[in-house]
Amino acid sequence: MSKSVELAGLIRAQAGQEPVKYGLILGSGLGHIAGAVDGVAIPYDKLAGFPHAGVSGHNPVLAVGNLEGQRVAVFGGRAHYYENGNPNEMRLPLEVLKALGAEAVILTNAAGSLRADMPTGSIMALSDHVNFSGLNPLIGEKTDARFVPMGDAHDPELRAKLRAAAEAEGVDLHEGVYAWYSGPSFETPAEIRAMRTLGVDATGMSTVPEVILARFLGLKTMAVSAITNMAAGMSDEAIGHEHTKAMAPLGAAKLEQVLRRMLRDAG
Repeated sequence: MSKSVELAGLIRAQAGQEPVKYGLILGSGLGHIAGAVDGVAIPYDKLAGFPHAGVSGHNPVLAVGNLEGQRVAVFGGRAHYYENGNPNEMRLPLEVLKALGAEAVILTNAAGSLRADMPTGSIMALSDHVNFSGLNPLIGEKTDARFVPMGDAHDPELRAKLRAAAEAEGVDLHEGVYAWYSGPSFETPAEIRAMRTLGVDATGMSTVPEVILARFLGLKTMAVSAITNMAAGMSDEAIGHEHTKAMAPLGAAKLEQVLRRMLRDAG
């Protein structure tokens, strides 16, 4: 029996046998949503092999139950590549999500904006991404399944549902291209200029490995950024992790409102 199937059985024993429909992986400022799930919350350290999500601002629990009428599995935090140099850290949680019956995963993150018209406090749905880091979580995978097509990585149907939810709630939702930067240091102004030349709209230190892994596992994906700062050279903001944590709630409140509406309208 694979570890993911074994863990899924353990989770079902506590949370019930009903399959989940959506997974949510929460970024900075959104970890509290795990506490809003009507169900069971299991700390990551009770799930053998789950990553140590040690970044402040994350909530390392898996909550399984009902949220806005949908059966969900909510990951209150993620492991990042910069924590231990492994882009594959979220593979087991995503394999468990697949074993729990999920059809899709919704990813959220905190990001820096490269667009003057998308200031701090905005939210942006990812229409595509650039793997600026050059790393890949499927390096070492032995099967031909590693050759994952990424043309439909950011599911248009899910994004349309998010857009409709934002319109219904009267929330401005930007769309754009996200670049994954490995971190933990922030980008230089020269790197930001390079990203802008490549057509990037926002940048952050997560999400892209999870999108690759989710597509590898056959899960549909949708990702949304809460803009916490203007990228280096774009403003006189003092960029840093404390600033990110302080600004995250501005966009996170809008993002939560829109995500809840999307789930509610999903029927």
